[in-house]
Amino acid sequence: MLRAVGAIHTYATRPAVYVEYDSASPEVAQHAGRLIEHAAPGTMAEHIGSTAAPGCAGKGIIDLMVLYPPGQLDLARDAIDVMGFQRQQTGHAFPEDRPMRVGAIQYDGKEYRLHVHIISADDPEVESLRAFRDALRSDRVMRNAYQARKRAILQSGVSDPADYTQAKSEFITAFMNGRSASSA
Repeated sequence: MLRAVGAIHTYATRPAVYVEYDSASPEVAQHAGRLIEHAAPGTMAEHIGSTAAPGCAGKGIIDLMVLYPPGQLDLARDAIDVMGFQRQQTGHAFPEDRPMRVGAIQYDGKEYRLHVHIISADDPEVESLRAFRDALRSDRVMRNAYQARKRAILQSGVSDPADYTQAKSEFITAFMNGRSASSA
């Protein structure tokens, strides 16, 4: 059984690299989510992104979507800040009315970086993030194409986290637009 040590640590910005899937990611996400839910009552943390899809490689950063009840943004954001999560300093800057916080946690002797997306439970973005995660989990062809896209971005020389995120967002947007067209 894995064990967690300590609390939220300072997030270290590093160049984007390709990291093979870490089978401990779901346990780390679950543990971090429980910490957040305890600190911010009424919220619900959900594991999203590449690390939520078994076998899917990526940057190795664990993304959590923290859902708060409508109208409770300030309470949720403040509780997450008090835990030690930090405002992002690089990458796509999320506005404070849809914030993202960053941090790191030690788990079984290894440091894991976290991106915490704080979103109202009634925001349509919630279903989009779930749909992308679920597609990564269930569609091997799509998952392999996404991994190939990420490798190609890095092989092209992109290492700045913001540039990498922008480059891979084109794939995600194309997926979501295709999903919308096929469900219409």
